[in-house]
Amino acid sequence: MFTIINDKNAREIMKINALRKAVILACSSTLASAMSYSVAAEETSPAEAKKDVEKIAVVGTRSAPRSIGDSPVPIDIIGGDDLEKHGSSDMLELLVSQVPSFNVRQQPISDAATLIRPVNLRGLSSDSTLVLVNGKRRHRASVIAFQGGGVNDGAQGPDVSVIPSIALKQVEVLRDGAAAQYGSDAIAGVMNFVLKDASEGGSIAVKYGEYYEGDGDTTTIEGNVGLPFTDDGFANLSFALKNADATSRSVQRPDAAGLAAAGNSYIQNPAQIWGNPEINDDLTIFGNVGLDLGNDKQFYMFGNYSERDAIGGFYYRNPHNRGNVYSIDGGETLLVGDVGQANGGARTCAVVPANVPNVLETQAYKDMVADPNCFSMNMIFPGGYTPQFAGTIVDTSLTMGVEGEFSGGWLDEVYFDLSGSVGRNASDFYLYNTLNPSLGLETPVNFDTGKYIQLEKTFNFDLVKSVEVGLDDPLNLAGGFEFREESFEIVSGEEASWKAGPYADQGFNIGSHGFKGFGPESQGTNTRRNWAAYLDAEAYLTEDFLVGAALRYEDYNTFGDTANYKLTLQYAISDDWQIRGSTSTGFRAPTVGQANVVNTATSLVNGELIQSFLAPPTDPLSAFYGGKELTPEESTSYALGTVYEYEDFFLTVDYYNIEVTDRIAQSSQIDVLESDYAELRELGVQNPELISAVTYFANDFDTTTKGLDVVANYSADLFNGATKFALAYNWNETNVDSFNPATTSDGKVKRLEEGMPQHRATFTITQNWDDVSMFVRANYFGEYFAVHADDDCLDGCWNEIADSAFTFDAEVSYFFTESFKGAIGANNIFDQEAQKLPAASYGVLGAQYYESGPYDYNGGFYYVKLSYLF
Repeated sequence: MFTIINDKNAREIMKINALRKAVILACSSTLASAMSYSVAAEETSPAEAKKDVEKIAVVGTRSAPRSIGDSPVPIDIIGGDDLEKHGSSDMLELLVSQVPSFNVRQQPISDAATLIRPVNLRGLSSDSTLVLVNGKRRHRASVIAFQGGGVNDGAQGPDVSVIPSIALKQVEVLRDGAAAQYGSDAIAGVMNFVLKDASEGGSIAVKYGEYYEGDGDTTTIEGNVGLPFTDDGFANLSFALKNADATSRSVQRPDAAGLAAAGNSYIQNPAQIWGNPEINDDLTIFGNVGLDLGNDKQFYMFGNYSERDAIGGFYYRNPHNRGNVYSIDGGETLLVGDVGQANGGARTCAVVPANVPNVLETQAYKDMVADPNCFSMNMIFPGGYTPQFAGTIVDTSLTMGVEGEFSGGWLDEVYFDLSGSVGRNASDFYLYNTLNPSLGLETPVNFDTGKYIQLEKTFNFDLVKSVEVGLDDPLNLAGGFEFREESFEIVSGEEASWKAGPYADQGFNIGSHGFKGFGPESQGTNTRRNWAAYLDAEAYLTEDFLVGAALRYEDYNTFGDTANYKLTLQYAISDDWQIRGSTSTGFRAPTVGQANVVNTATSLVNGELIQSFLAPPTDPLSAFYGGKELTPEESTSYALGTVYEYEDFFLTVDYYNIEVTDRIAQSSQIDVLESDYAELRELGVQNPELISAVTYFANDFDTTTKGLDVVANYSADLFNGATKFALAYNWNETNVDSFNPATTSDGKVKRLEEGMPQHRATFTITQNWDDVSMFVRANYFGEYFAVHADDDCLDGCWNEIADSAFTFDAEVSYFFTESFKGAIGANNIFDQEAQKLPAASYGVLGAQYYESGPYDYNGGFYYVKLSYLF
């Protein structure tokens, strides 16, 4: 069970057992491969390891796969070898270094977003990008990013981080709206993760790294093996096991330092840890199976099992003034519980002044402790406390299908693909080193706060036919049907995590403080079903002029139906130069989780930490403050670009404009007013006086996002080897066209418009010789509006326009033999420092850097890696 994570010996045993399992798996895979293929080493020589991945993509078209130069929409293709050119083993970080319009942030002290980080493509939220694996829709994560850095507030996208790079043949990134082709979520684009399908050979690798500061030690063991599946198929298996220590970029809070100086010996230094969470036994297993059934038909199956434990910190609770725990008047006096009053008697406990250097040394406090009828939370945590938020994430999926061609009859030579998928993501949440103040001195200090479960089932039937209609090439026609069922389940936590104890009426907080457990009233499963039908056509009207059109209709059993279209064209001006364009409509359906989730967390509002309650938009509390049933987002996209290829030079330039109306996001915090308490109680809201603010999901703003993508590559023979130059640049600008000021603050609008750099670029030089290869990458991040956590404050709080910055990555690798390869490298090799917070913030935040930075605030990271190819 995850609850042993605080037991150091038990945790080490877990690590050893997990490592043993991974090594046994790798060794058995290696042995099986060696028994089957005695010449595997010859087939994976250094020269072959440097081969380019063929730049062919399956996304963006229903016809035959196209090269990225011949595609009418912009596509990035990242080979498996390219993904390995990074110190991190996190798929999110690997993609950031390859796709400039793709962004992700570290999420310290961000509740569930710490466990599964949200991402952005082209400045839109993580659930505005559709994620596929082998061309099939990937299920969402159960975690919703309640503190998502502005643009991702409330986003619920798939957990891309579970996909290990060693399992991938390539990643295809379609940077264009594609809802008419693939359905909901494809407003910003589509990411397709293509799994390896080799039936022989493989590799195993061990990588170790740590930050220049000496923390965040990360060890990754990963392996891949291709095996025959009878004489006519393959079974390609991959695994990755990672353990990462926490990092700390904390500063001692002045209030904690003052208490220690005044004689409070229970103060830790630092009082809170602000940094990356500790990751334990992050194990992922992926499998990809294919079998030729004969008669032009193939069976396929792929899926994964992933599990990881993570634990991170929260904000420090000051033992003099933390609201509804230690005080209810800002620290003037302690919040003292009266046992007699809780049992229906008169209050007898005296006032204990807290506006002193050290309340523990005052006579009033000592007298209170001596009275068995009186207590305060100082008697449990005399130095205050810092909760630890932890979780166990389990992700599983399985897709099976048959594809091929019909023979004979009116369906002769029609390609078909029939498949079914199921995906499940479960997040168990725990909170340590905290208390339920309303239970008084009987409170536990560790809590099981409950679980979220996301379950999705998808069935697809696709048909494709080429028809001769007298054009230069056949007309490609495609059509199909899709059925999906999505459910979101909340499982309640243990009673102590949500119970309103006997001291709630005296002002003590209800539930595990920092992250209230899910109560029985929140428990349950909500389900939504939808079906879809689409038509797609693509043809060359002339030898140089390609046009395409797609139309999709979807019907949901909750909010109704929607229809969307897409038009594309590409014209070859010459053999080297082409222009392309597209226009489309799209939509993103509100997730079942967004419509039904419940959560209580600590939020930063106007520089103060408060308890904020997230309720479903139709809950009586939300409805009282304007909540309404969610409807889909709708989008209109335009794109125009050009492709130029001449010998070893390749260039694409693409402009895009994406208008999104009725965008769904978590509202800004809305104050729960004392004047509303009586009416809220009549509506059934319990203890409204203990809720500082409420948030809910709403369709409350419209945006226009426009930008420019530039990708250029050049290859040459230099320095007696092969040299490649790669430049990728993205300009992205978002404007909030309209918003509801009752639920979306001016601060949130500014974060949406300026919270990410408008300019982002990478420039990579790769050099290969016979046994040695190396690369150097420069990363540019433009200016951005820096804020901390989920604070929407604009005036009199901590925010600023952060400076632009460069970071540099480098790696050198060497083949000792045809099978053994070693590499050493570093990310942010010159240790570029992130934007620092002003010293005035330390008393609340205890952190050195803004949380919203576009690159890792931890600084430089070095690593070494050893690989064995077979």
